[in-house]
Amino acid sequence: MASLKDIRKRIDSVKRTQKTTSAMKMVSAAKLRRSEDNIRQATPYAKELKSVVSSLSTRFSGEEQDTGFGRLFRDTGGKRTGVILVTTDRGLCGGFNANLSKVLAQQLADEDIESAEFVILGRKGNDFFKKTSHKILANHTGTQPGEQLGLVREIVSDFTRRFEAGELDQVNLAYNHFFSVISQVPVIEQLLPIKPLETETVDEREIIFEPSPEDILETLLKKYVQNQVYVSWLDTIAGEHAARMTSMDAATKNAGEIIDKLQLHYNRTRQAAITSELIEIISGAESL
Repeated sequence: MASLKDIRKRIDSVKRTQKTTSAMKMVSAAKLRRSEDNIRQATPYAKELKSVVSSLSTRFSGEEQDTGFGRLFRDTGGKRTGVILVTTDRGLCGGFNANLSKVLAQQLADEDIESAEFVILGRKGNDFFKKTSHKILANHTGTQPGEQLGLVREIVSDFTRRFEAGELDQVNLAYNHFFSVISQVPVIEQLLPIKPLETETVDEREIIFEPSPEDILETLLKKYVQNQVYVSWLDTIAGEHAARMTSMDAATKNAGEIIDKLQLHYNRTRQAAITSELIEIISGAESL
């Protein structure tokens, strides 16, 4: 049986852990608010960009899309796959990273893709896939907010160049979509070839473009793909803080329950020790 001193040490240890988890919860809550603001600021541009690209893409037939920018729509049906995986550098956020990595690994297995080429944002994704047969081209960790957009452009440009050159048949994007504080859903999207963009209405007005619509669309398509990756990164960051806040809240509550149980155990052990001492004193007095 543990001594009173051991129980007190354990209670103190759990209390320190509880203070740490509570502080991490508050930090994540503050960071989550900033991350949600970043998503709200990026969303209008993403929607308008998709709208413009959709409007322009409806002006071209399938034959016209076989050349120039049409290469980004070309589906070869092959299995040479590139993957941009967006995870986090730090843990303590439940199954946030593990769930995404498992879903992605299962989808690649279902598609009989034995060796995809990965560019991974975040340490956790690298920790998972370095144990598999897939090839990790690069792992970017510790990226500062001001460096994110430049890194996204570099990664997307490299994958786009290789796709246009016929070195890859498809490029996928995997990330966690932030729905709410308690809901982050793993998402795997096909970046390249670009799927036909849906639009509710077709703009049939006669518009004079300078430069040509083809040149505009070719530029916008690449920006559209870059924007998808960038927004998914913002999504993942918000989801990370939400998941960590939820996990740390649960950990704080669990620590409180453990403290209550240990305190009860301490009191009972102390009472038992006092009772034992009283019995010894009374027994000694009676023997006299």
